Amino acid sequence: MSNLPVIIGYGGVNAAGRSSFDHAYRRLILDKLSEADQHSTLLGLATLMGEIQNQEGQLLDRDGIAIDPTRLSDRFRPYLLNNTLIRRIHPDWYDIDKVTFNRAAKLELPAEQRSFFLRKRQLPNQVPSEWKLTELDGGLIQVEIDDSLDTILPDSKRSSVRAAGQLPTGFKPGTLYQSRNHPRNLQMSIYSASDAIKSMGIDWEQIRDRLAPDQIAVYAGNSIGQLDDCGFGGLLKSPSIGKRTTSKQMPLGYGQMPADFVNAYLLGNLGSTGSSLGACASFLYNLRTGVEDIRSGRRQLVLVGASDAPITEEIIEGFRAMGALAEEKGLLALDDKQQLDDNDLRRTSRPFANNCGFTMGESSQFVVLCSDSLALEMGAQIFGSVPDVFVNADGFKKSISAPGVGNYITLAKSAALIRSMLGEESLRYRSYVQAHGTSTPQNRVTESHVLNQTAKAFDIPNWPVSALKCYIGHSQGTAGADQLALSLGTWRYGYIPGIATMDQVAEDVHASNLRFEQQHLEVGPQGMDSVLLNSKGFGGNNASAAVLAPHITEQLLERRHGKKALSAYRERAEEVRQNAAEYDQDACTGLSKPTYLFGHNVLEGEELQIDGQRIRIPGYEQPIELELDNPFDDMC
Repeated sequence: MSNLPVIIGYGGVNAAGRSSFDHAYRRLILDKLSEADQHSTLLGLATLMGEIQNQEGQLLDRDGIAIDPTRLSDRFRPYLLNNTLIRRIHPDWYDIDKVTFNRAAKLELPAEQRSFFLRKRQLPNQVPSEWKLTELDGGLIQVEIDDSLDTILPDSKRSSVRAAGQLPTGFKPGTLYQSRNHPRNLQMSIYSASDAIKSMGIDWEQIRDRLAPDQIAVYAGNSIGQLDDCGFGGLLKSPSIGKRTTSKQMPLGYGQMPADFVNAYLLGNLGSTGSSLGACASFLYNLRTGVEDIRSGRRQLVLVGASDAPITEEIIEGFRAMGALAEEKGLLALDDKQQLDDNDLRRTSRPFANNCGFTMGESSQFVVLCSDSLALEMGAQIFGSVPDVFVNADGFKKSISAPGVGNYITLAKSAALIRSMLGEESLRYRSYVQAHGTSTPQNRVTESHVLNQTAKAFDIPNWPVSALKCYIGHSQGTAGADQLALSLGTWRYGYIPGIATMDQVAEDVHASNLRFEQQHLEVGPQGMDSVLLNSKGFGGNNASAAVLAPHITEQLLERRHGKKALSAYRERAEEVRQNAAEYDQDACTGLSKPTYLFGHNVLEGEELQIDGQRIRIPGYEQPIELELDNPFDDMC
């Protein structure tokens, strides 16, 4: 009997705002919300973006003037909406009109600069080939240079990539804790993991006291690493621009650092950890590891996450050189325009429509999974469950970046699992798909064929397809996490977000059994039993996950544990939900800060109590048991 991995908390931040309590989802469907929910969403964004500060319980604007909460929407709404989701790249990231590049030039040197003197110790490690060296008395070196030489001069140009799915303008996670020159991506990780943990409504100390340290795991990472100046980006370019390489740029650049930071500075995790890389499917790879751990009983609780911050000049130029990004020239041709305005730049990502490339995004998302028995025992909130995640490669390929056949396998297996668990009718009429939906001409054809063929194979007549990158861009390895976090809101508010930037489905899209909607599709909070998340990554990395609705999850738990157990669970859950709601209110009004425990309860080996049966660790109620079953008893 497998444990069912239940979602009991989630949080993070992307271009739509904070994910916990469906704030980011609500930003997508804002006009469909009640006035109270709109107010809560806008208040949370205003606080996140630094437009509102909380001082001794009073809300103040940037000038320190008290704000009437009832007038919040009138004053801030246009600014908040214009500075979230996909939009023109803001100067806080970099100046799109002065992107740095180098050009070759022949430098004519004045006569007085053609000869100079250096001490031996002043010679660079690699002497330029244009230098002629003569050793003089006293350790002096004469350097002579030809009249002219080829050199590289720094210059700037106007970027043809003008938009990205940036985090809300003004949100600076590094100011919320002692970030100590952390790369942006790791700052986002601290914020997002803390948000997910606090969203549970259960104090982490209670969980740690209940479980042995090796029953907890953290699986998180990214597809690119930290490539800003505080990570690998600075490591690689600092010497060439005359800056000092720091001791942090090397270690903090690694792709598994989001997990390492959560372990070391937030949870003090002593259990399993790791990071699986699979290009754009990376989050689902890590989700699979967490799901397998819980199903097998190896772990009782797992934090799974991903965090990518790829909006830098260098990364965007790399993807532009591949022809992968939506550039100004292509967008102008699509819309038959002479120039793009800010409204046009909000529509650069157009999944399954006539499009010309994807739009970069940044995001950091974490989800808390636990076994079904632990969820009931703790009275945890149930936001859904993840019975399995499927991963398949593409086989032989011509181009490493081209799509292949592996995605047909992953999506078909996910659909088959839903059919096996919930029945054919549920799959056909009460499931939908979160497509990878990158907004490239190639993806719209290849992925739509995967989706359509799967729908045909399972007799699904009109499968709803959502593609969230039209709002928030493509956050690389975190894309699947965006899909998961933004899907959970459908089971609270009853809308599948439409593909808002799609005027019409492109002619080459396979759509006989698919339903693409520009407007939000109202299905009701319990209208969908499941959602299938789909990710396709460069190199032949494909993953699809089956996610079950909270009402379906509770039905499954009742069948396994009985009505009496579910009734007792619901009583315990009331207090947990109240605690979670209090955190949400504090986060919306700026009273809650990320957890960051630098140098907290650091342990040394001498402090452990170890014998042949168990390891006892100071600060942890439960020991690690060493009486292990022999998994190969038939061989030993």
